[in-house]
Amino acid sequence: MQIILLEKVSNLGNLGDVVKVKDGYARNFLIPSRMARRATATAIKEFEDKRAELEKAAAEKLATAQAFGEKLAGKTVRISQKAGVDGRLFGSVTNADIAEALTKNGFEVAKSQIRLPNGPLKTVGEHAVAVAAHTDVVVDVTVQVVAEQD
Repeated sequence: MQIILLEKVSNLGNLGDVVKVKDGYARNFLIPSRMARRATATAIKEFEDKRAELEKAAAEKLATAQAFGEKLAGKTVRISQKAGVDGRLFGSVTNADIAEALTKNGFEVAKSQIRLPNGPLKTVGEHAVAVAAHTDVVVDVTVQVVAEQD
């Protein structure tokens, strides 16, 4: 299916690109989340008319994300979990746990913005985690996992 992107989508394209994607991806994700629109002649014409305001909105989103990223960069979050004597956790620290801890510290972060390169954290210690505030703004945060004291 041919679609026109209404915002930047990672691994797909930028604002205004006309790309071909699988029908299900377009129908079930991109179009309902207002990231794209079917690329018909009228849709392309309407997009060209609205292009300036869409680019301005995208630039504002990016500026907001960059300001948020500068505040968040280099922060350390402390999470306590039950752990064995050897330092392995009973369970794991997931992106939802990290997002919740960041929200408690005053940073509004969704769990989908947390990037765990090696999967959930399963050991005590400090781990580097990426937070994607925007497709172009990715900052590193340190997550300090400590053993829970009874």
